[in-house]
Amino acid sequence: MRAARQAGPADHAAAFRWALRVYWEDTDAAGIVFYANYLKFFERARSEWLRSLGFEQELLRTGAGLGFVVTDTALHYREPARLDDMLEVTVQVAHVGLASLTVAQQARRAGRLLAEGTIRVGCVDLGTFRPRRVPDDILAKIRGQRQEEPNR
Repeated sequence: MRAARQAGPADHAAAFRWALRVYWEDTDAAGIVFYANYLKFFERARSEWLRSLGFEQELLRTGAGLGFVVTDTALHYREPARLDDMLEVTVQVAHVGLASLTVAQQARRAGRLLAEGTIRVGCVDLGTFRPRRVPDDILAKIRGQRQEEPNR
C-alpha cells in the first residue's frame, strides 16, 4: 500500500479520473457503501482507463485471447460514501512490468479522500490462465502516458 499512501497532489492531478454515483445497491444496512464495492468501483475505473487508451477488454478477450486478472490488492478506508454521493475514482500507474501492472487508486467525494489502495493485475492467456507478456502496444501507451505526467 506504500504507493497509494505516497500519492501526493501532483500524482492525483495527473491521474485518470472516472465519475460514478453511489446507488442503493452499493450500500449496506447502515446506508454507507459496502466496503467490498470499492473494489468494484476501482475495477470499473481501470476498465475505463484502459478504454481511454484505446483498448477494450472484450476485444482483447475475443481477439487476442488475453485478459487482466487481479493478483493482489491492498485497500485503506478513510471515510464512508453514502447513497447518491458523486465519487471520483482515479487510476495512477505505479509500476509497469512485462506481464503485470500495479496501479494506485483513490475514491474521492468533493476532493475528500474516502478510500485508496494498490491493485496488481497480471496479464494472462485466457486459454491456459498462464501469465503472458502485456502486448507491446498496450505497454507503449501506458509508458507514454507515464512520461507525459508531471513530476515523474
